[in-house]
Amino acid sequence: MEFIKNYRGMFWLLGGIIAGSVAGLILGPRVEVLKPIGDIFLNLLFTAVIPLVFFAISSAIAHIDASHRLGRVLGVMSLVFLSTLLIAAFLTIVAVWLFPIHQPVTLTPVQDPGSTGTFGDQVTRLLTVSEFYELLSRKNMLPFIVFSVLTGMAAMRSGERGASFRRFLHSGNEVMKDLLIVLMKAAPLGLGAYFAYQVGTVGPQLFGTYRHALGIYYGFGILYFIFGFTFYAFIAGGLKGIRIFWKNNIIPTLTAVGTGSSIATIPANLEAVPKMGVPASVGNVVVPLGATLHKDGSSISSIIKMAVVFAMFGKGFDSVNVIVMALGITVIVSIVEGGIPNGGYIGELLVMSVYGFPPEALPPLMVIGTLVDPLATILNATGDNVAAMLVTRFLPKRSAAGV
Repeated sequence: MEFIKNYRGMFWLLGGIIAGSVAGLILGPRVEVLKPIGDIFLNLLFTAVIPLVFFAISSAIAHIDASHRLGRVLGVMSLVFLSTLLIAAFLTIVAVWLFPIHQPVTLTPVQDPGSTGTFGDQVTRLLTVSEFYELLSRKNMLPFIVFSVLTGMAAMRSGERGASFRRFLHSGNEVMKDLLIVLMKAAPLGLGAYFAYQVGTVGPQLFGTYRHALGIYYGFGILYFIFGFTFYAFIAGGLKGIRIFWKNNIIPTLTAVGTGSSIATIPANLEAVPKMGVPASVGNVVVPLGATLHKDGSSISSIIKMAVVFAMFGKGFDSVNVIVMALGITVIVSIVEGGIPNGGYIGELLVMSVYGFPPEALPPLMVIGTLVDPLATILNATGDNVAAMLVTRFLPKRSAAGV
């Protein structure tokens, strides 16, 4: 019963999608009457995401206590987090190349945004806008994230002078999180209506794409969980590191499956990492921060979702520019989504913004994110344990984890 309770939202969402898909198969083109319901839900989500991202990012940075920097631990931890995220993302790209995702029916093709001008011009347009009001558009998500980060840093640096503003950011963050939770209660209805329209007008060929994408995710994700984490444990502590990692990672894995939450797995992780040879001074920093900032499972799903939407809209997922951008977006998505309920949807909006996809791209991204959530949670939560071992290994004057 606890498992059903923790994944209740996912089951409701899947129920809505299945019901909508059946309605689309039965009614065919006549199901177009349901399209406004899906459009209303998407529009509400689009309008809520801008203030949500601002308050979430600015508040998180503003409340960092600058007087208690942990120096080397934070530095090594950042490098470990970044390295494993990029490794997971790059290996997923290789998997997508080996088992390419084909879409038999191409939706409306889109043009590459900002494809004109020099490389410097394109970077400028990607990271900044020339007017403040342009930040308030979902089409400029990355510049808005940059602005939110800078605002949070300024609030942190202002000390006592900015205390009231920091309280405002914290309060706004709490309100916007509740708003998103309220909106997501309508997701089964909104996405059900969208899928009814897509199946009724495009056809059931879409399901083949989802099945292929899920096969890649679960196939590669399981291999990464077993062999990738084993490799990291070996780097951290050799053969002994492998033994102590897997011996003590069982309970955190089961906790992640049962709770469906990286945050809820923190206590199990904190109990496990000392048995893996991680000092308390490292584990007590890496595990809580990792639950928010370090998400290998989200990194893998981010690449899969991009590949699916690229296929659906007739774009190639193979050029150097696209791959480099995908890796950068994956890192941002994995970091940004951690402190936000249903934060994966925020990352999906970022993907749409950077690559110029229309609103119709969001439901497929949301559905894939929902379907891969159980394995993604395992990878996100237990990846913090092996990351703590790696941080211990690479800290100066410390022995390898478990030795």
